[in-house]
Amino acid sequence: MSAATLTTAPRTRRNLLRDIRIVLVRELAPVARDPFSVLFGLVQPLVFLGLFGPLLAGSAGEALGGDVWLWFVPAVLAMTTLFGTSVTGSNLQLDISSGVHERMLVTPLSRSAQLVGRALKEMVPIVAQSVVVLLVMLPFGLRPDPLGAALTLAQLAVLGVGVGSLSYALALAVRKQEWMFWMVQQTVLFPVMLLSGMLLPLENGPAWMRAASAVNPLRYVVDSGRAAFAGDVASAAVGWGWLAALATAAVGLAVGVRSMLRSAD
Repeated sequence: MSAATLTTAPRTRRNLLRDIRIVLVRELAPVARDPFSVLFGLVQPLVFLGLFGPLLAGSAGEALGGDVWLWFVPAVLAMTTLFGTSVTGSNLQLDISSGVHERMLVTPLSRSAQLVGRALKEMVPIVAQSVVVLLVMLPFGLRPDPLGAALTLAQLAVLGVGVGSLSYALALAVRKQEWMFWMVQQTVLFPVMLLSGMLLPLENGPAWMRAASAVNPLRYVVDSGRAAFAGDVASAAVGWGWLAALATAAVGLAVGVRSMLRSAD
């Protein structure tokens, strides 16, 4: 192997990391200028906590082990992640319709870096919104395990990278029919959410629903958050949750990068 070959590979890796950083900074700039957009995404989860939480405590509190918040808050954090990252493809649609996307494609920036940088940007609002939810719920009696809460936030950030990447891939696939993005997003979003058991336990549900839930990655992430919040950070549920989050991120990035590489064809 020649010396030129040996030096090319590290330079390529450095260039890729540099490109990812450039795209990441570009995507975070609007968030820094308008942080209230992140807070606006908290309206729906806070409504669920304020209205659905007390109903859940009154109707199924004993069945859930007594502490409803340790069961429900991790689910709401997963809901926030799912809602927030599944719509990020709409931002790419705006770039496509305005011509920004095409101009980005002809820059020296790697196309893979453009997708990865966008996806990594999703980690910041996810963690910020989740921290706000935790702080809001502390006065209402939420007492999660600190390590478990931190691990859950990290896990949700990884999940968000995968879901956000899939959202970008969907936006690229239907860029000539923008309405199709919202139809597919809504069609997939709510079944995935309900079949994760985040709102009600699925143990007493019909067999077909339990079978569908078994292949839903979000279910394992929700179960992992509940176990981690309760302090069982070394449990099998947490392990399965990390496996589901990492698998979603890997699949999402693979699909998203491929879509980005073919986006100008």
